[in-house]
Amino acid sequence: MLKKPLLIMAAIFCLTGLTQVRDASGRTPAAGESFPDLTFDKSDNSAVQEYLGWQGKGPFRLSQIKADIIIIEVFSMYCPYCQKEAPIVNKLYDTISKRGDLRKRIKLIGIGAGNTSFEVDVFRKEYGILFPLFPDESFDVHKKVGEVRTPYFFVMKINPDGSNKLIYSRVGSIQDHDRFLELILRESGLK
Repeated sequence: MLKKPLLIMAAIFCLTGLTQVRDASGRTPAAGESFPDLTFDKSDNSAVQEYLGWQGKGPFRLSQIKADIIIIEVFSMYCPYCQKEAPIVNKLYDTISKRGDLRKRIKLIGIGAGNTSFEVDVFRKEYGILFPLFPDESFDVHKKVGEVRTPYFFVMKINPDGSNKLIYSRVGSIQDHDRFLELILRESGLK
């Protein structure tokens, strides 16, 4: 359980997050648009590499993830809404992982806005997160996606030519993991 000082920090983070500051373009990527090809530090975790389908050394790009659909949750360990959302997102990941027709086609990652590796690891352990989480300590990724509030979900479909198209871009809870997955399958054409 988070201690009182962390709860106070969470409240401050959420209150300051209510007014969004946008990137230079002035907006967050919306459904129907393309999503930036973000760069992440390479994980030394072989399970993460295997899940995402990439290998090599140094940073990797979002476009290197082997999937037809990529779900991205922008979260913060200090956000009480993200903490409440964690079991729902875990169920989504579990459902996808158990479906042989989807487990290699849909990948899920989390980006810890303003979170260090330590904070991301605390969140992972506290909420039993099994999908890859990446720190964004300096808010670099967060700025590139319009400094969204948390939790924020982006779902992109990867096109045959390697480009992508967002099919979902919204702040807040996905509420029901089964309905969310059905929406993704319908919007992406995988269903």
